[in-house]
Amino acid sequence: MTAASVRRTNKKPKAKPRKGGRKKVRQVSIFDKILRAMPVTEAQVQKGLTWGLVGVFVLGAYSVAHYTGINERISSQIAATVGNAGFEVKRVEVTGVNRIDELKVYEITLAQKDRSMMLVDIDQVRDDLMGNGWIKDARISRRLPDTLVVEIIEREPAAVWQRDGKLSLIDRTGYPLQQIGPEEMPDLPVIVGKKANKRVPELTKLLDVAPALSPMVTGATWIGNRRWNLEFDSGETLALPEGEETAAAALLNFARMDGVNRLLGRGVVHFDLRDSERAYLRMPPKAKTSSEPEG
Repeated sequence: MTAASVRRTNKKPKAKPRKGGRKKVRQVSIFDKILRAMPVTEAQVQKGLTWGLVGVFVLGAYSVAHYTGINERISSQIAATVGNAGFEVKRVEVTGVNRIDELKVYEITLAQKDRSMMLVDIDQVRDDLMGNGWIKDARISRRLPDTLVVEIIEREPAAVWQRDGKLSLIDRTGYPLQQIGPEEMPDLPVIVGKKANKRVPELTKLLDVAPALSPMVTGATWIGNRRWNLEFDSGETLALPEGEETAAAALLNFARMDGVNRLLGRGVVHFDLRDSERAYLRMPPKAKTSSEPEG
């Protein structure tokens, strides 16, 4: 064997290259990491994005229709179709009416030009009804196919308010209900004085201090925008001091004295408790005898 053949034999065979070469390292973006961390699949995310784009498109189309008046025309057309199909206001049912003219309620309820059940503005009907002083609250509802139901809650008259020669019925809050004439006077207490009606809640609270005397009070006069004079059914007048607490204390003291000594109905004309230290009484003037000279 020759030296040349030995050298060829000793050469190491070359390593065969691996198929495909080196594998490339895939870069993972932050967005992919966020998707993998979320409890939803990528397909679900894509679906959500698609529906989101559809929603944006629909909202944009609605806005355009709204500002161009298309929606209003469509609503009017639908309402007209519904009305033609028989869903038109033909009847009104009214409940809770005792003192109000029921025909007036019908007139207000049916005042709107459009009679389609869909186009009747229930809020406007309620606002119109609330303009009546007797109505404390009103509820209006639709009952298909052709009826509006009106539930009225009326105010209750609690007193008569007299000022500047005028008489008005008022409720417990002092809210004016309607003017009345002298021949229409009900059996209710008479509150006298400018803006005295606004003091009715305060007067009610005052009378609650003496529940035994409260039913005997037939009237109250708001004096000088600062204090009360009370009138009793037995003909006496009680002058109370200024201030809610002071007046309440004076009235309570008077009720105790009346309970012990029967002050009311004994011929006294006027009780004056404005002085916290002493009470003043005024008796009726003595009748003249026939022997007394005139003049």
